[in-house]
Formats: sequence, C-alpha cells, structure tokens
Amino acid sequence: MTAVERQVVVPVPPDRLPALRRRISGVLITTQILGGLGVATGIALAAVLAKEVSGTESLSGLAPTATVAGTAVLSMPLAALMTARGRRPGLVLAYLIGAVGAGVTVLAASIGSFPLLLCGMAAFGAASSANLQARFAAADLAEPEHRARAISLVVWATTIGAVLGPNIAAPAGRSVTGFGIPEAAGPFLWAAGIFLISALVVAVLLRPDPLLTARALAPAEEQSPAARSLRAGVAAVTASPRARLAVVTVAVAHTAMVSVMSMTPVDLAHHGAGIDLIGLVISAHIAGMYAFAPLMGRLSDRLGRLSGIGLAVGLLACAVFVAGTAGGSHGQTAFGLFVLGLGWSAALVSGSALLTDSVPQPARAAAQGLSDLAMNASAGIGGAAAGLVVAQASYAWLNFAAACLLLPLAGLALLTRGRRTKKAPAGG
Repeated sequence: MTAVERQVVVPVPPDRLPALRRRISGVLITTQILGGLGVATGIALAAVLAKEVSGTESLSGLAPTATVAGTAVLSMPLAALMTARGRRPGLVLAYLIGAVGAGVTVLAASIGSFPLLLCGMAAFGAASSANLQARFAAADLAEPEHRARAISLVVWATTIGAVLGPNIAAPAGRSVTGFGIPEAAGPFLWAAGIFLISALVVAVLLRPDPLLTARALAPAEEQSPAARSLRAGVAAVTASPRARLAVVTVAVAHTAMVSVMSMTPVDLAHHGAGIDLIGLVISAHIAGMYAFAPLMGRLSDRLGRLSGIGLAVGLLACAVFVAGTAGGSHGQTAFGLFVLGLGWSAALVSGSALLTDSVPQPARAAAQGLSDLAMNASAGIGGAAAGLVVAQASYAWLNFAAACLLLPLAGLALLTRGRRTKKAPAGG
C-alpha cells in the first residue's frame, strides 16, 4: 500500500463543516500573516544585501530574481508532496526550506559569498510558495459558490505582513550588528525565525488536513491514486478550456504586475522622486494587491469567474495606460500602480477560483502547482526583461509591452465565454 492509501481520514459530518471551514481559514490567515511578514522583511533589503556582497550594483537585481526562480522551481515538487500527503506536510516543508534559505543567506552575507547568497535566496523562495499554496488550501473545503471569497480572505491576510515587513527591516538589521552579522542580513535572520513559527503553527493546528478531508468527502470514483498524479493534473488543465484560461490569467497578470512594479522605483527616481515618495507609491500598490481581495472575491462569486477575469483585464489595461503616460507626474504613477495592484488581485482571485472549479478534485493540487509554476516562471522572465526594455527604450514602452500581453488573454477570455454561452446560456 502507498503512503496515501495508508492514511485514514474520517469524513466530517455535514453539520460540522461550517465550523471546520472557519477554523481552517483562521489557521491559514494566521500563517499567511506570519509568512507574508517573513517574506516582506527579507525582500525589503535583498537587493541592498546583494550589492554589498557582490560589490556591484549591476548584480543587485539577481537576489530577488533568485527568489522568484526558487519559488517557481519548488512549486511542482511541493505540489507533488501535497498531492500525495496533503496540504499540511507540503506547507510545513515549504516554510522549513524557506527558513533554511534565510539562514544560508545570513551565512553567505557573513562570509561574503555571492553564489551562496543566491542559493540561499532561491531556497528562501519556498516560503513564497507556501504563501501562494495557502490560498488553494482555503478553497479545498469551501462551498463552490463561496470559493473565491475563501481564497480572497487568505490573500487579504498578506496585507498585514506585506505592510509591516519593510517597516521592521531596519530594526531587524540593527539587532544583529553586535554579532558581526551585516546589518542588511538581519531581516533574513528574523525571517528564518518567523518561518519556523509558521511551520509549527501549520503542523500543530492545520488538522484535519483540508485537502485529505475534501478527498474523503468526494465520490468513490474519485478516490483512485492515479487520478491524483501530476500527470493527471497536467491532463486536467490541458483538457479544460476554462482551466487553461485560469492558468494563463494568473501567469499574464503576475508577469505584467512584476515587470511594471519592479521598474517603477527606477522611473520615479529618474523623475526626481525621493526614497520616501517611492516607498509611498509601492505601499499604495501593495494595498491595491491585497487589501481589496475580499471585494474581488465577492464579485467573482456573485458575477462569475469570467466576469472577474474581464474586470482584471480592464483594470490592468487601465493601469499600464495611466502609468505609461505619467511621465514626470508622480501622482499619476502612484494611481497607475494602485490600479495595477487591483487588477492583479482580481486576476489572482478569479483565476485561482476558476482553476479549482474546472478540474476534478483529485487533480486539483497538481493543477494548482502547475499554475504557480507558470505564474512564477513567466514573472521571472518578465522581471528580467523589464530592465532591458527600460534600459533600451523607456518605462512607457515597458507599459506598452505589458498591454500587449493582455491582448491574447482578453481574446482567450472572450473565446472561453463564447464556448460556455453556447453550452449553457445561464452560465457566467
């Protein structure tokens, strides 16, 4: 018998499901706050630390890129573990790898090894994988008509950590200087501790496992181990137009957001903005990304996933137009970045819910891992290309390139809606 087959999960009586959903949601929100805090604390000074260790500003961007690459590379192995053993082991392992990566980053900074620093940053990305997978864990037991709302609450919880993280980076740095650790590495030491706490919370409190419980509630014909394989997940996405749209939506939105957001501070600085103003613009962007996620979830549940994706495309198109034509107007750039965050939020919530809706329950964890792989791999490429576009052309051309990415997404969404309308006129 396989490890999966030896696991015994007692089906939850229907009258206990609402309380279980609330408890699991509470645990996931707690870990999302902690995980988001750890990631944001470390990332706040990643480029600065890379510059100090490498000795050149030209290599400073490799540290965040290594984190995105690590998040992408680890997406499928973690999805495979969750497919086989449930959400809890996968999330615990992801946070532990993130903690080890943070520790390696501190060691690399202390001995001045840039290659080791990049390895540590790549492992650090596992914590981001955990934060991304948490939204799917919230959807495991959610009622279909409230699935987007459940996802959005976990996404919203990231707001707290994302806002607090950069603000505690400075005291975290000062706290380690007495131990001979570079100040810019201090946030990573704190992040390691936060990730360990997150792993402990998941290991102790995320019981029963939401994915295994959802499987126990599924029909008998969906209990086959073969239906839970990575191959089955890929096949399920390939076979479903709506699942393909979901994967493309999240990947395109994330790529457009990362590309434009990563180069906005550079453009603002070129137009005379100081570090305080740049921080406010990025804070407004982060607020757009996370703070309004519950609204996006309600709209997606009420109007339909395809309408939510349409809203996302419209917001993203508006954002790149506003930001791309801002020139030296800092206020216009800030508004564009805020709307960019809103568009990303709508795409992530609606796309994630649509993917969960569109594939069979046994294949969901694998399909969700595939989506996160596509999301982070494409964003990594987009982020790297963004610097080249701005260097060779301009920030306005970067926004134009982001707008061009939205055109095939809009066409695919319209085509998918047309197919659904022919099959079921009442669908949305």
